[in-house]
Amino acid sequence: MKVLMVLTSHDRLGDTGKKTGFWLEEFAAPWYVFRDAGINVVLASPAGGQPPLDPKSDEPDAQTLDTERFRQDLVAQQALANTQMLANIESSTFDAVFYPGGHGPLWDLAEDRKSIELIENFYANGKPVGAVCHAPGVLRHVKKPDGTPLVAGKRVTGFTNSEEKAVGLTNVVPFLVEDVLKALGADYEKTDDWGVFTLTDGHLVTGQNPASSAAAAEELLKLLHQ
Repeated sequence: MKVLMVLTSHDRLGDTGKKTGFWLEEFAAPWYVFRDAGINVVLASPAGGQPPLDPKSDEPDAQTLDTERFRQDLVAQQALANTQMLANIESSTFDAVFYPGGHGPLWDLAEDRKSIELIENFYANGKPVGAVCHAPGVLRHVKKPDGTPLVAGKRVTGFTNSEEKAVGLTNVVPFLVEDVLKALGADYEKTDDWGVFTLTDGHLVTGQNPASSAAAAEELLKLLHQ
């Protein structure tokens, strides 16, 4: 089996002068869930090459067993440094797609036409689509085959307004994930801030925050093995 993981290429945190990108745990945890299960994982990003790492996710208090494992894993580091260009990806060659979060995707992947088309193709063909933390925001312009928003009427989760407030970026991000999902008609659910929480509705899997990364990947894996 073959899973596509799509990472952001955006590294600017709005007008703050600070850097952003993908969140390390949200890449590392799913990477190992998939790889340990014998899944072939291909990485892609809009610009290709090394995606930008959110420096906050590299700080000591953000580390996990998976991020420590990644730092000792030259194969994983090499794969991450050489992501394929998203424009060159064909959805037909993959069994599922998974989007790690971090704030970066809110700027680029949420608006990226190729990303939107890929997700629409995966979904229309009954292939699992997964997104964690901020990455459910990449679904904002994605439509079902009938033209309605993909998340409309679906049970979904994603980074909460209160979690965004806690990290002090409510007025920096281009949109709030919770608000957008609700506005699109999703049945948005959440647990306590920073708790592990995932939802599976049909072949769509969403996770609330970084701590939910491995659990969301495991739910996607279950769909692959059905």
